[in-house]
Amino acid sequence: QVQVVESGGGLVQAGGSLKLSCTASGLTFDDYAMIWFRQAPGKEREGVSCISYSGDYTYYADSVKGRFTISRDNAKNTLYLQMNSLKPEDTAMYYCAADHLAYGLCGNWHDLRRFPYWGQGTQVTVSS
Repeated sequence: QVQVVESGGGLVQAGGSLKLSCTASGLTFDDYAMIWFRQAPGKEREGVSCISYSGDYTYYADSVKGRFTISRDNAKNTLYLQMNSLKPEDTAMYYCAADHLAYGLCGNWHDLRRFPYWGQGTQVTVSS
């Protein structure tokens, strides 16, 4: 059974930084592409970033490009999202998710249906 646990959210002022973490178990972590997505109240889920199984390839939504950095430590089964220059519009519940197959590459990562294994999320609130 795949389990995913996100942590690291909080309240921060605009322009500040946060680093989110996510641990995954029940799968061979270094075989899977991983993503971060977010959902704000009343809005659809939005893919934020994707990282390939090895960490060699990373992709970002235009809304966070240049401000967020995704990374992973396969030895620790852990995924990270470093968020800098935060804006009020970044306020959302953030989730990490694993691909449904051990494909390893991001491909069409914007199709969030590919990533069914996610946790309870961690809340990020950015005040203006």
